[in-house]
Amino acid sequence: MRAGAAIAVSAVLASAVLPAGSATADSATIAKGVSYQTFSITASHGPVRGYAVTVDLTRASVGLLHPAAVAAREPVSQMADAQHAVAGVNGDFFNISETHPGITPTGSSDGPEISGGRALKAAVPNSQRFGPALPAGTSTRDVIGVGLDRRARLGTLTLQGSVRTPSGVIGLDGVNQYAIRDGGIGAFTAAWGDISRARVVCGSDQSRLDPCSTDVTEVAIRHGIVTSVSDSVGAGQIARDTVVLDGRDAGADELRGLRVGEPAIVHYGLSSGTTVPFTFAVGGFPILRAGQPLPDLDDVTSAVRTAAGRSADGRRLYLVALDGQAAVSGGLTVRELAVQLASMGAADGVNLDGGGSSTIVTRLPGDNKVTVDNNPSGGAERPVANGIGVFSR
Repeated sequence: MRAGAAIAVSAVLASAVLPAGSATADSATIAKGVSYQTFSITASHGPVRGYAVTVDLTRASVGLLHPAAVAAREPVSQMADAQHAVAGVNGDFFNISETHPGITPTGSSDGPEISGGRALKAAVPNSQRFGPALPAGTSTRDVIGVGLDRRARLGTLTLQGSVRTPSGVIGLDGVNQYAIRDGGIGAFTAAWGDISRARVVCGSDQSRLDPCSTDVTEVAIRHGIVTSVSDSVGAGQIARDTVVLDGRDAGADELRGLRVGEPAIVHYGLSSGTTVPFTFAVGGFPILRAGQPLPDLDDVTSAVRTAAGRSADGRRLYLVALDGQAAVSGGLTVRELAVQLASMGAADGVNLDGGGSSTIVTRLPGDNKVTVDNNPSGGAERPVANGIGVFSR
């Protein structure tokens, strides 16, 4: 920990939501509208050390930290430095491992991603996600983000996509995501990267561990014209003027009806069902609403965790990550994490990826690079799918 970066305090984590500010510390300013602090609390599994960044969105901004490709991973510090962020935390859960023979883990996240107003990817089905069990009423489509009005909010992003052909309209079930529903069709663009797309036909609506489908079709569309139809899923970088469609089972049957040389126009977007679109969004499942933890959150399993929350008016964003050094930090349950967010002033919040992924970085004025402030539980930074970056205006 850098000397003078923040003042640590101690507090006891109560079973109910703490009053705003009761577990927070005096903070140091690292950029205009961006403050940083450490905190020490006593939770159900012992002492916990944590780190937090508070962002005044009227004076600073936040955005998606991400590698050059959707199907790629990088350490938070590397992404933050590349994008000139003054602070950041890791983001969504991701496709970190595979049990399907011959299938390469894509490194791609569970949930949606929006960067600079552009939809990079949509959400995998709930059954195909990585991460702990979802609370009732939540899904992989849940996000935290900031809208065009510069206010943070939680939301749900639903894919709206189609392929228009001379014979009709074909629906899309995915965009740049590692899994789709049974009988579905997923679209891949240049943003996906060069990792094999084969994972998209694996798993099922019951379990991500189920076998890969062998009934598949892949179609390439360049400049709105079908250029190839194949019975296998490919790999390699997709050209910027090309969209690749991969279908499984019933979706494969639909794609087999396309013919080389015929027109096919692909349209897609992520809808939040509101009049103010997200300019930035990252996946995470809700744990706090209107200052109260969701009713069925896990209150037994303690772990190193990362979270993000927003104030009631959306003008402030709170980023929290715990220390992974077991000797000084015993971790929090998901319910305790929600309580901690509320104690800092958050009205709503989400749980992000934790364990070895939990990372928080900051860059003090005058520094050329960010510093990793917590001790990752794996002993070093884990490359992750995405993160939340804080940027000075």
